[in-house]
Amino acid sequence: MKLQSNKSSLEMRQELRRQIIDLDPSDFESLALLIFQYQAVNNPVYKEYISHLHIKTNEVNRLTDIPFLPIQFFKHHLIKSGIPPEPTVIFESSGTTGTATSRHALYDAPLYQSVSTRIFQQNYGHLDDFHMLVLLPSYLERNNSSLVYMMQHFIDQAKSPLSNFYLHNTEEMIEQLKNLAKNPDGRGILLMGVTFALLDLAESDIDFSFLKNIPNLKVMDTGGMKGRRQELLREEVHDILTGSFGVSKIHSEYGMTELLSQSYSQGDGLFYPGTTMRILLRDVNDPFSIYDHNLTGSKTGGINIIDLANLDSCSFIETQDLGRFGAEAGTFYVMGRFDNSDIRGCNLLVL
Repeated sequence: MKLQSNKSSLEMRQELRRQIIDLDPSDFESLALLIFQYQAVNNPVYKEYISHLHIKTNEVNRLTDIPFLPIQFFKHHLIKSGIPPEPTVIFESSGTTGTATSRHALYDAPLYQSVSTRIFQQNYGHLDDFHMLVLLPSYLERNNSSLVYMMQHFIDQAKSPLSNFYLHNTEEMIEQLKNLAKNPDGRGILLMGVTFALLDLAESDIDFSFLKNIPNLKVMDTGGMKGRRQELLREEVHDILTGSFGVSKIHSEYGMTELLSQSYSQGDGLFYPGTTMRILLRDVNDPFSIYDHNLTGSKTGGINIIDLANLDSCSFIETQDLGRFGAEAGTFYVMGRFDNSDIRGCNLLVL
């Protein structure tokens, strides 16, 4: 794949967008390199960062050659590529008291909705096959959460009268679950929530024995304590949740304010990145030493993410999460965080 050099930046952007929508997984690397060349010219912050590293963009020929922008830049700059229109919304991370929050402008809502829907459906099937019961209290209290935005789109697409967000009305949600246990309608049920809310529910005095009558129930943890509860390992969290809700596995979603693509785990913390997303690992002592993504097994390092859907911001993000490759190429585990990080999405060490 090549971009014609005589095209305007707007024409190049439209061509790249089309390729993201129609992406064949085998074309991921070549498209990522095209997006790098586009953003290295059209993203002022990223361009300056590359210049400080003295990297010659014409010598970047592999994914491991690409410089990854430290995620902290989103706390101090509005990262954008090209001259996009006014943003639909500016997502903001929740952070913790006294910390700066990340901001990520969404300029192309249809692209985000298309990508996030495709990733979910590749993992779980069509959205209209689900009732979605969503527990995101701390996120709903804000009006600029990327997770709430995505889940609102999913709820709209599911077209289920029972799908909803639950803030302070968990009693209503329990009644919905009891009714579905008595009168199943063939749809799957996704109970999705931020970690502390799922734990609060699991440790309440509610008798959840009726859930055994819902064989197609999936419980999904999105991570996140944000100082609400004592820190727990992912295994400890999932032991509590499986014990209370009577499910064999806890599913997980890995995403963050600074990304438009997601990864999902269907149990045991093993994540599969979406089609538009790839995980690379960097040496914990040398951020410019990148491990090849085809490595599997024992390698552990800082998580670097390529998110092709971040076309209008930056697709190459150096996160503050620690990860390990899974046995299957492309899969990964989240092991924890570097110190002083407040990024949502860590599902092993829940801070």
